[in-house]
Amino acid sequence: MEGLPHDRSHLLYNAKEVPHPTKLFEDSIRRWLTAHLSDDSATDGNTGSIVQAVVVSKSAGVFCGRIPVDLLFAEWFPSCDLSWNFEEGGELTVGSQILSISGPSDSVLSCERVVLNILGRLSGISTRTAEWVSELGDVSIACTRKTAWGLMDKYAVHVGGGLTHRLSRTDALMIKENDLSVIGSRDGIESAISSAISSIDFEKSAGFVVIEVQDSAQAISAAESWSENQKIRGREERIVILLDNMGPDECRSAELLLRESGLRDWCILEGSGGVTLDGLHTWIESSMVDVISSSSVNMGVPSLDLSMLIGGS
Repeated sequence: MEGLPHDRSHLLYNAKEVPHPTKLFEDSIRRWLTAHLSDDSATDGNTGSIVQAVVVSKSAGVFCGRIPVDLLFAEWFPSCDLSWNFEEGGELTVGSQILSISGPSDSVLSCERVVLNILGRLSGISTRTAEWVSELGDVSIACTRKTAWGLMDKYAVHVGGGLTHRLSRTDALMIKENDLSVIGSRDGIESAISSAISSIDFEKSAGFVVIEVQDSAQAISAAESWSENQKIRGREERIVILLDNMGPDECRSAELLLRESGLRDWCILEGSGGVTLDGLHTWIESSMVDVISSSSVNMGVPSLDLSMLIGGS
């Protein structure tokens, strides 16, 4: 589906000409780099003879990590020079020489593990994401806010062809099961859903609102309340209805009910919960959702196997 609000990549980097991180993303990268460098006691000692090192891929995959590594060397290892052979999203094969690093031996050796950790993890995530994208075809895949490295994980998902989803709790409004429990209602959960939607600041948030539901009745209630408010406003924005832990068959039932009720055009359906790579065929065949969200695209993903060789060419 075109125009899904789950794509927040424009908030991470400027894709015009040479990709450059936004201030939001750059600040996040700096925080992670500071932690990695501090933990590894890595510094630009600027001593020793000038050497050249090459970062080589020992497995095939989708490359990611140039933006943070460029920032690493620009601000923490200015004595070294980089020469890249791959752009973000490039296809790596076994033996691909990703980049060359030239500089004092002490500095090159000091940054080795940090460089490999960053490139390995991010390339591992972009590679795994690309596998999901290939399997899903016309259905989009988005990660969740379950991340280990925050915005860097989400950036790697984007490079692999996936959608970032919300970048933070405040990036877009999400009404979760716990929020509905706090609102409460003597008339039941459907009434709480209606109250939650009616209380939204539509002028501020309508472009990307997610509501989490547990069954078809809740999905209908959310879509009805949303459509009523949109008609009053004279607008046609869609709400994201997150069908949480409903499984592909129940998601399909919800989709059919929404369609029969004339409400399908008011919503984007997101399937989530227990989705695995080997079970995607069932979701594709049965669920009728527009997007699937899963932390599996970035959590517990093995790093791509890379190495740094001094004296490489």
